[in-house]
Amino acid sequence: MSLQIEASWKNILNNELEQKYFLELSKKVDQFYREDKVQIFPKKKEVFRAFDVCPFEKVKVVILGQDPYPTKGYANGLSFSVNNDIYPFPKSLNNIFKEIHNDIGISFPENGDLTRWAEQGVLLLNTVLTVEEGSPDSHKGIGWEKFTNGVIELLSDQKQELVFMLWGAKATAKTSLINEDKHMVLSSVHPSPLSAYRGFFGCKHFSKANDYLNENNLSVINW
Repeated sequence: MSLQIEASWKNILNNELEQKYFLELSKKVDQFYREDKVQIFPKKKEVFRAFDVCPFEKVKVVILGQDPYPTKGYANGLSFSVNNDIYPFPKSLNNIFKEIHNDIGISFPENGDLTRWAEQGVLLLNTVLTVEEGSPDSHKGIGWEKFTNGVIELLSDQKQELVFMLWGAKATAKTSLINEDKHMVLSSVHPSPLSAYRGFFGCKHFSKANDYLNENNLSVINW
């Protein structure tokens, strides 16, 4: 793939990046971006942006999403995040901000760009890193899931005292990849309007994450 991943991640993921499945995935993704028949999101240079903005050594929290927003101008390479000129916020992101407000009293932000979280050590990772315009889940099963499973396993094995926020069935299915003796795993339904009222609202994941970080002498996240 003619994409560059941040140096610390490239070092950690070196074996993964050289596996046959990933080399085949890279060729597929390159081809998708070269074809003119459909747009692919996020922009090619932003496919690995979650890693670029949050180097391996900085990771304290992992928030796992599904795949990028399939709407033009929305996806920016960080799960649940949108570009700073997108209004209104996508409904799932709006519900995330609502839960933060109810949990720790922070007002809704001026924009939905979550780069500010990533820079503090929140890895905003999607299970699948690319999508076709207007077609959610369109790149499901092409190899991204195996790659992101590898990322989660490496984080679990090589880091200590991380907080994993797993929202929805696809994310909570990753629990088995995480050593819960070393890390905090916070699970709930997805923040989408279809499910948020069944347990996302009131989950208090943001205060629980900060309490855990504080207990382990780590700086908390300014949500």
